Amino acid sequence: MENTGYVTLTRQSGLMREMQIVANNIANSATTGYRQEGLVFSEYVQKSDNNSSVSMGYGGAGNTSMMQGTMTQTNGPFDLAIEGNGFFLVETPSGERLTRAWAFTPNAQGDLVTSDGYRVLDGGGAPVFIPANVSGLKIAPDGTISADGQPIGQVGLYQPIDPTRMTREDGVMFNSDEGFENATSAQILQGFLEGSNVDAISQLARMIEVQRAYELGQSFLESEDQRIRDSVKSLLK
Repeated sequence: MENTGYVTLTRQSGLMREMQIVANNIANSATTGYRQEGLVFSEYVQKSDNNSSVSMGYGGAGNTSMMQGTMTQTNGPFDLAIEGNGFFLVETPSGERLTRAWAFTPNAQGDLVTSDGYRVLDGGGAPVFIPANVSGLKIAPDGTISADGQPIGQVGLYQPIDPTRMTREDGVMFNSDEGFENATSAQILQGFLEGSNVDAISQLARMIEVQRAYELGQSFLESEDQRIRDSVKSLLK
């Protein structure tokens, strides 16, 4: 295959990957706490034998939008949303993960958990415990939990040390490869849930653009294939 074919194939591969990401964004436009994802393209340049070079594009890195989602008031005592750059920390079978999603609830043991049963952690990395039969439960902007005016715990607020090194897992959870630390520029809103930050209209428009670009590339590959076939036939005559 000639260089033009390789270059076009890498372009097609990147466009297909972006189409998958855009489609996933649209599918999660109503998912609580979902962060819109984008694709970052990089360029690979290889020197050829005739002192020239060939350049190929590669779409292999994800880019997560940290734009604030729409807040919806629910008045649920354990419905918590984050305003600002911060995450909740939850304990999963694969390790500690960051998230901005879910309506929490105490389990049978009194631990505050997600809808999947993962325990929510406090500022020190310990599970958040809610005593049974408490009344007047309030959660302050800094995460402090109080009942009858007395503090009984705290929901932790965290931020990744390097946001560009976060890996998306299970749609609304992230693994921070570089670790995380306590957040200083975020606060908790009790009785609210944060919606998805996906801009569905712009994503639909982008889907159309990607589809047209992919079809153009496919047309080029077919034309190039036919050109090579015609050249081979001419040589064999």
